Amino acid sequence: MKISIITVCHNSAVHLRTAIESVLFQTYPDIEYIVVDNNSTDGTIDIIRSYEPAFGGRLKWICEPDAGIYDAMNKGIRMASGEIVCILNSDDFYNYSNCIERIAEIFQDPAIDSCFADVRFVNPCNLDRTVRYFSSEKFTPKRFRYGFMPAHPAFFVRKKYFEEIGYYKTNYRIAADFELLIRFLHTHKLSYRYIPLDIIKMRTGGISTRSWKSNYILNREIVRACRENGISTNLFLLSLKYLIKVFELVRLKNS
Repeated sequence: MKISIITVCHNSAVHLRTAIESVLFQTYPDIEYIVVDNNSTDGTIDIIRSYEPAFGGRLKWICEPDAGIYDAMNKGIRMASGEIVCILNSDDFYNYSNCIERIAEIFQDPAIDSCFADVRFVNPCNLDRTVRYFSSEKFTPKRFRYGFMPAHPAFFVRKKYFEEIGYYKTNYRIAADFELLIRFLHTHKLSYRYIPLDIIKMRTGGISTRSWKSNYILNREIVRACRENGISTNLFLLSLKYLIKVFELVRLKNS
């Protein structure tokens, strides 16, 4: 069973090697790695090229303009030849060398459409320092209404569902991943399984957490995504999730 891992990037030379090597050193043999680059000018392309021999034909990449991160993700998914697909951000990386092996075991069950795991947010200057632990354990589709979703960087799904249900909506600025997960797991009720493992280490400072303005845009788009998929919500209900995040930080500090 081939698993396609897709990384989109733009001027990502600072962190891209970590992402690439976390894929390269996976113990699972049937991996296809796809990199979609938006005309980088900082040496990113040279880095990608330098890893082609190590992947032995399992690395595909393109360098061309795109219409945003979700357009780039869609390009990568369309390029994928694997039965299972996932997204690995250019500044994230797999936490263990057997992560994809664990995922492949889950999908041996033909009744499983998707799976997801946990993400460990780390200090970008100290990758051993955890600043937040994102657990997907308590996720159910009912929680979309409150702005909760399983960790998107640790989400794996059979590729056929992009073809059947649709790709990331490119008219979203920040929350197209949230909308896609609603569509897949709530509206179309794909089956899923949770893996209690921090598969991804994610550097803090992503687009959805940079400022109050980004958070405002994110929450407005979450409300829109819910309503487009028949879920009733509002900004007040979404604000409750920040209390949960505070408890996560407190629990992590005291652990």
